[in-house]
Amino acid sequence: MKSAQTIVVGAGSAGAVIAARMTEGAHEVLLIEAGPDYAGAPPSDLRDGTRNSMTDHDWGFRHQPVRGSGSIYYPRGKVVGGSSAVNTCIALRGQAYDYDEWAERGLLEWTFAKCLPAFKRIENDLDIQNEHHGNDGPIRVRRHPANELVTWQAAFLEACRELGFAQCDDHNAPDTTGAGPHAMNKIDGVRQSAALCYLTRDVRARAGLSIRSQTLVRRVLFRERAVIGVEVETNGVVQKIATDRVVLSGGAIGSLGILLRSGIGPRAELGRIGVNVIADNPAVGAHLLDHPGTAIFFLPKPGVVNTDDPIIQTTMRYRPERGGRDNEMQLQPGSFLPLIGVDVPCVSIMCSVGKPKGTSRIHFATADVHQKPQIHSDFLDDPDDLEKAVEAMELAWLCGTSKAMRDLGTFLVPGERGLTNRRAIRSWIKKQCGSGYHPCGTIPMGESIATGACDQYGRVFGVRGLYIADASIMPTVPSANTNFPTLMIGERFGAWLRDGVI
Repeated sequence: MKSAQTIVVGAGSAGAVIAARMTEGAHEVLLIEAGPDYAGAPPSDLRDGTRNSMTDHDWGFRHQPVRGSGSIYYPRGKVVGGSSAVNTCIALRGQAYDYDEWAERGLLEWTFAKCLPAFKRIENDLDIQNEHHGNDGPIRVRRHPANELVTWQAAFLEACRELGFAQCDDHNAPDTTGAGPHAMNKIDGVRQSAALCYLTRDVRARAGLSIRSQTLVRRVLFRERAVIGVEVETNGVVQKIATDRVVLSGGAIGSLGILLRSGIGPRAELGRIGVNVIADNPAVGAHLLDHPGTAIFFLPKPGVVNTDDPIIQTTMRYRPERGGRDNEMQLQPGSFLPLIGVDVPCVSIMCSVGKPKGTSRIHFATADVHQKPQIHSDFLDDPDDLEKAVEAMELAWLCGTSKAMRDLGTFLVPGERGLTNRRAIRSWIKKQCGSGYHPCGTIPMGESIATGACDQYGRVFGVRGLYIADASIMPTVPSANTNFPTLMIGERFGAWLRDGVI
């Protein structure tokens, strides 16, 4: 077997950061990625931060949003940069309570006060200089000023003001709420991905960093429960690489699949897929966390929307009526969204349920690395989640019928009559529910194997030398988009591994 000091699996929002930070010190890191590597010259779909790349650099996963529905796409980035290279470029952190609730579970390293320095290390905020923000990090962040907002986005903010919501100029500052421009990691329309910003030319030139792309990690190898290497596949050729330390950063789906194929997970599940048990770890894959979302679509009047309009520029955060927490809900306008089966440009108002009680299920039928998992999201099964989404659609209807927006388009899906009462909305909403594309929580941290799959430093229970460092370790889902929280996880693990803390 060839050898490497530390192998980081997955070059996405966590893995790219970990590799960059570790090689600031005297560490040798092999960074393995299943997708291609463009080394600073990404193709147009990865550069264009005004819209998501859904197919060209994607794993091809699908999910069933609600019980009994058909399956639809579930995009995840398959490229150096991971989903940070294909996403909507929303630079939200979530609320302080998102992280403090992790600490309340005994994970004392994860208070918001301890996470904030890592959030600040990520960003070079071009708009705001204060104690809440960083100004010399690798990822540039800015907000669209009023003169850059396209018609639908500007009208949404005016509608929110008309409805009495506060103006919010900084959605990442504590104690702010209301409607305003998104913090976004796109500059002049160019996506500021983990690949572009962390794996720079200078970082790639470090003697300690090697990047191996187009390579699938089939499993982690063990001897007496200690890591001895990984088994990989490149262009159909299988090879073993020796190491005594592996960091899995393949995401909530990828890292989970590798663990199960490696013999770590619930004993019954491993037996079902025909894998020998290395460690019986019941919390591995016990559930999948994600954000349910839905939307109202409008047919815009001529001149309201252009096909090159950015999808998202603004958002409104608020506290739901039904037992929710501050700012856990998001309502945001979509400037241009293709609607399946409708050959016209559409605009929308979308909602995200930020702290859902319901969980999703993920199922691997076999241990074949090439077989995609079955994902059952089971969104809005929980009554509170459903009522929060219904309330959000009522707010979306109020926005759409406001003075600011009512002359810009007509209700398309559903028609306005379908939004006139909560019973009608409940009936419709389960048919139109989808994902925020924020999978996490499949390998959650816990104080012990009784409460989690790994400890607060990502050390997998039952084995030695194996760490998880990505969104899969989140014990609860943050109330906001998960890319910046995952970058934060990468920053913290990168520093811990670089400095010998773990």
